[in-house]
Amino acid sequence: MAFGDLLEQVGGTGRFQILHVTLLCIPVLMMASHNLLQNFVAAVPPHFCSAHTNLSQSQLSPEETLLVTVPLDQKGKPERCQRYVAPQWYLLTKNGTSSSGEEGDTKGGLDVDLQGCTDGWSYNKAEMSTTIISEWHLVCDQRSLKQMGQTIYMGGVLVGAFVFGSLSDRYGRRILLLISNLLMAVAGTCAAFSNSFSLFCLFRFGCGMALSGIGLNTFSLIVEWIPTRVRTVVGTITGYSYTVGQLILALIAYFIRDWRWLTLTVSLPFYVFFLIAWWFHESSRWLALSNNPEQAIKNLKSVAKFNGRHEEGDKIDLNMLQESMKKEMSSVKGSYSILDLFRTPTMRNMTVCLSAVWLSTSFAYYGLAMDLQKFGVDFYLIQVIFGAVDIPAKVIITVSMCIIGRRPSQSGALIIAGITILINLLVPYDKQMTRTCLAVMGKGCLAASFNCCYLYSGELYPTIIRQNGMGWVSMMARVGAMVAPMVLLTADYIPWLPGLIYGGAPILSGVAAIFLPETLGSPLPDTIQDVEDRGSGRSSKMPPKETIILQDTQANLLKQAA
Repeated sequence: MAFGDLLEQVGGTGRFQILHVTLLCIPVLMMASHNLLQNFVAAVPPHFCSAHTNLSQSQLSPEETLLVTVPLDQKGKPERCQRYVAPQWYLLTKNGTSSSGEEGDTKGGLDVDLQGCTDGWSYNKAEMSTTIISEWHLVCDQRSLKQMGQTIYMGGVLVGAFVFGSLSDRYGRRILLLISNLLMAVAGTCAAFSNSFSLFCLFRFGCGMALSGIGLNTFSLIVEWIPTRVRTVVGTITGYSYTVGQLILALIAYFIRDWRWLTLTVSLPFYVFFLIAWWFHESSRWLALSNNPEQAIKNLKSVAKFNGRHEEGDKIDLNMLQESMKKEMSSVKGSYSILDLFRTPTMRNMTVCLSAVWLSTSFAYYGLAMDLQKFGVDFYLIQVIFGAVDIPAKVIITVSMCIIGRRPSQSGALIIAGITILINLLVPYDKQMTRTCLAVMGKGCLAASFNCCYLYSGELYPTIIRQNGMGWVSMMARVGAMVAPMVLLTADYIPWLPGLIYGGAPILSGVAAIFLPETLGSPLPDTIQDVEDRGSGRSSKMPPKETIILQDTQANLLKQAA
């Protein structure tokens, strides 16, 4: 008897599992709200220098004040970061003209001196009443701080993966999920009431850590309480919960246009999730492996009672539990580390290629998803479109993986994504519909790539080191997400450079994916030697197994939130 048989005995897909999975998936809806919150709370409103203080009592209209105070740029719009040293009254006359220059404007052939926005900025608050940009004037010389804020948040996600990942193996999934929910609620609330940008970044770092903790422990509690036969379906449902969460964020942000209230709105539900998490049962599998079999048996009997299988639950005893856990106990006896991913040639080549795939997928994904304003259309609408495109993208890539294989699907999704991003560089800025369609196609391909690489990576790594391998490539994805916002800063020097980098990275990693072995229809490798035999073309010594679609790993779809 295996542990899965015990789950079936107490009701593998009974009322407990349905309620358990449903309650765990609800917070996933709100995880997307924090991951993509920067699109709205850090939206950059149209802005220009405030008028000179001596004009505050003048009888000029706002349009006239702007005309005599701020020069026009080469596109005929008010300069964002410069104004005239003194008001140019002559511009109010019919024959007055204003032309922008590098160091100053001209008046009848004479230079007119310009200066920075010494009296602050004025903002157009049509789309968002307030953002952190207008609150702390993160414009002009301070504009790089916007991207720094998102990088700090992603740094929290990375640190949280290390901290909560290791702690959950030591102290359990349920207690770490409780802590993560509470941390998200408290850090999010504090971020909403921050009175400085540095405090805001500090609390957003805490939100990033909490997001990792919620994602990792939610995943563990889901897959460890359901039988293998339904993990594919449950994993897909969980992945789509994150997709729906992107649509919910756009809806909430449309009606709440103050950044403080928006941040508070997406954080308060986690107080409720914290209370709900007290109901969850700790994983009996983890309890058994952690030398707490009595509590494991108690939890299994509680689940059996909830599912209406009281008699079957009473049959479970210590001997039955120990017998079912023999295989799991033997698998944890070996000692392996991250270094084993690089010791042998095939494992090393595989890990390098997968690292490139994960890093570039996350890098380009967040490069597109976190800069919606550049498309020149309503960013509430494009947030909905960007979220909705994930639905067909995940369906198409799943069918493709089953028909043509994992390797061409992974490589193709990345190369097509990169090509669409590069083509977008050639489209004029005023062709907004074309630019948006190409961006949506690229984002859909990157979402499909995410879907593929979770499954593909799990099939490539051997059983004895699979968790280490998945942890490593997940870390590379978070590094890509951290670097992505900073690349946008290069646009200040070379406008087309970010697009070139975002498009080039997926193409290069798509080529690297060609060097990975195909796994469609192949049994899972158990040892590193199995992987080396496969890489050298020798027949594997693995016993024949069922053709596996690696249901365990596909359930990892929810990790996209992290």
